[in-house]
Amino acid sequence: MEVDYLDDINGHDQNIVRLYNFNKAEAILFRDLLIDTIIDKRQKLDLSQIDFIEPRNCNLIFGLFKSDEGILTKDNETFFCILTLDGFNKMIELIEPFCKKESKGYQYLYDIDNPTDLMFCPSATYDEDDDLLEDDDFLN
Repeated sequence: MEVDYLDDINGHDQNIVRLYNFNKAEAILFRDLLIDTIIDKRQKLDLSQIDFIEPRNCNLIFGLFKSDEGILTKDNETFFCILTLDGFNKMIELIEPFCKKESKGYQYLYDIDNPTDLMFCPSATYDEDDDLLEDDDFLN
């Protein structure tokens, strides 16, 4: 599993922090980690400290809050996903289908009016050459 940040994905200042490139076993590990750390122990979860998660261009820290705020950042490198206990329980429900079978689909993990969404997408990959594509690459 990897985590990265995609800036201004649609020209309308919408951003995405995504958890991607994982299989069913890693989805189960992630779900269980959320349940154990946040729901049961009420502690923050820093993904940079998790062995099976590789940060690409950012870090994501989950934590409980009195209201559902979604993802916040000051520097576009360290992101905080702050939700209520109910918000995290809903997130667990949204992750559950990925724990039952391999999937090529994706899921946004909250529905909050916030400029940065959190996407869970097992089949996405990371391509360092993405911004090196030329217009004529699409003509063939």
